[in-house]
Amino acid sequence: MLKKSSQLFSLVFFGIFSIFVTTASAIDLDEATRTIVADGSGKTIVLTTEQVKRGKRLFNATCGACHVGGISKTNPNVGLDTEALSLATPRRDNVAALVDYLKNPTTYDGLESIAEVHPSIKSADIYPRMRSLTDEDLKAIAGHILLSPKVQGEKWGGGKIYY
Repeated sequence: MLKKSSQLFSLVFFGIFSIFVTTASAIDLDEATRTIVADGSGKTIVLTTEQVKRGKRLFNATCGACHVGGISKTNPNVGLDTEALSLATPRRDNVAALVDYLKNPTTYDGLESIAEVHPSIKSADIYPRMRSLTDEDLKAIAGHILLSPKVQGEKWGGGKIYY
């Protein structure tokens, strides 16, 4: 009898709870927030919500170990915040430049290749997670990197202060 009463109570509680609580969903980002710079000429694109979700998932799976929260664990002086990306040579503050970097990474000053120490398509034999990434995947990752400062604010790339 007690078991049936507890099951009935649980069912009623779940029913009432589900009426008042809406479905949990990701943050709905408006079009202005999802607009990012596509290339060096200043052309912009609007990411779809699917690209936003996919970019976050791919970033966390392939880049998140070293770049959690937009910092660079291997070099805390250089983060993935907008200012740091814009000061790199060449500038990496747009989708095309980040995709190029993910294919063939160079030092912050752009003088040397770092493909042997930074995961990239060029060094996919060393970094197996990069093997299956397509250009669309790389664009989604770049989109996540450029969108994150808008969503997370100064925490993205803020380093030890926040993480």
